[in-house]
Amino acid sequence: MERIGGTAMNKLFEKSNINGLSLANRFIFSATWDGNADDNGFCTQRNIDMLVERARGGVGLIITGMAYVQADGRAAPWQLAVHGDEFIPGLTEMAQAVHDTQAKVILQLAHGGCYAPTALTGQEVIGPSVNDSDLFPKCRQMTLLEIQKIAEAFGKAAGRAKKAGFDGVQLHAAHGYLLSEFLSPFFNKRTDNYGGSIENRARILLEALQAVRDEVGEEYPVFVKINSEDFVEGGLTQDEMLQVCAMLERAGVDAIEMSGGTIYASGAYSSCRMGALDSLEKEVYYKEAAVRYKEKISVPLLLVGGIRSPEVSERLVIEGLTDYVSLCRPLIREPKLISRWRSGDTNPATCKYCNGCFGPGLKGNGVQCIAGAGNSAA
Repeated sequence: MERIGGTAMNKLFEKSNINGLSLANRFIFSATWDGNADDNGFCTQRNIDMLVERARGGVGLIITGMAYVQADGRAAPWQLAVHGDEFIPGLTEMAQAVHDTQAKVILQLAHGGCYAPTALTGQEVIGPSVNDSDLFPKCRQMTLLEIQKIAEAFGKAAGRAKKAGFDGVQLHAAHGYLLSEFLSPFFNKRTDNYGGSIENRARILLEALQAVRDEVGEEYPVFVKINSEDFVEGGLTQDEMLQVCAMLERAGVDAIEMSGGTIYASGAYSSCRMGALDSLEKEVYYKEAAVRYKEKISVPLLLVGGIRSPEVSERLVIEGLTDYVSLCRPLIREPKLISRWRSGDTNPATCKYCNGCFGPGLKGNGVQCIAGAGNSAA
């Protein structure tokens, strides 16, 4: 029996199943923008190598970097794309390479919304509502037809993911991107059926989920990533998050990943918080929200944010606060972290949460740790 600090590790490394998706353990490589695609969004060998290295390092499931579902939805340079059939061959190579390691992989689907700049897309910036302020990027309000086409774009992108051999898809409705913007009254000032009440603000997400189901069927795993809250004044609250999750549960979503914060929020409440977590007590950014989620929602939960030790990971699962442990920056620094923990080296992840890993990505070299030994890129 494998042990961590004298405690059985069986729960972390037991097999599980999400709508037919069999997973070898409860550790997940959570999605991020990785800056590894080519200038047009096509999958490169760097995309593949990044995922394969983490798969070989022991994670049970990989969620890819966010792939934009429509040409006007590109949020960052060198971002993966899935808005046309021409991207399927490269994505097929990616899925097969991960499968060759015996791990599983799902494709994250996204639209950047007001954070998809004209400089990258060549098109007008769109969002739930017009914005002329300096609080976040200026954009115009989407028409009802554009909203319908966005939902359809998520569905078609999911169909491409399935054709490429991915084990499922995740709809990115967190961090202030388009689906998140609709959920948030901070961004969404509409007065029609897509604004106002939380039911209206969630409408596009539910329509996108239905469009995905229409393309891939009921037996294909479909996840959603959502904010626990926005951490901005006038943003999505925990209570509203729970209402949305209840709607997603009724709509048949297979798993929900909980994160928090937006691109707009800064410092301690951004979607990529900075600062070393030098004690077990400081781990788990969204624990309170996870407790409330598990009291009300039965859909499997993936919890991400500030988790860096096997002790805390095990406690979260055993105490029923999450079903799966999602890690991102710790696995950027240490691709073999999960194998290290499983082998008996139970020291916490060495990631310093400095966000320096995004620097190389913004220079066209892909996201990678720059903090020294203990990573594949140093």
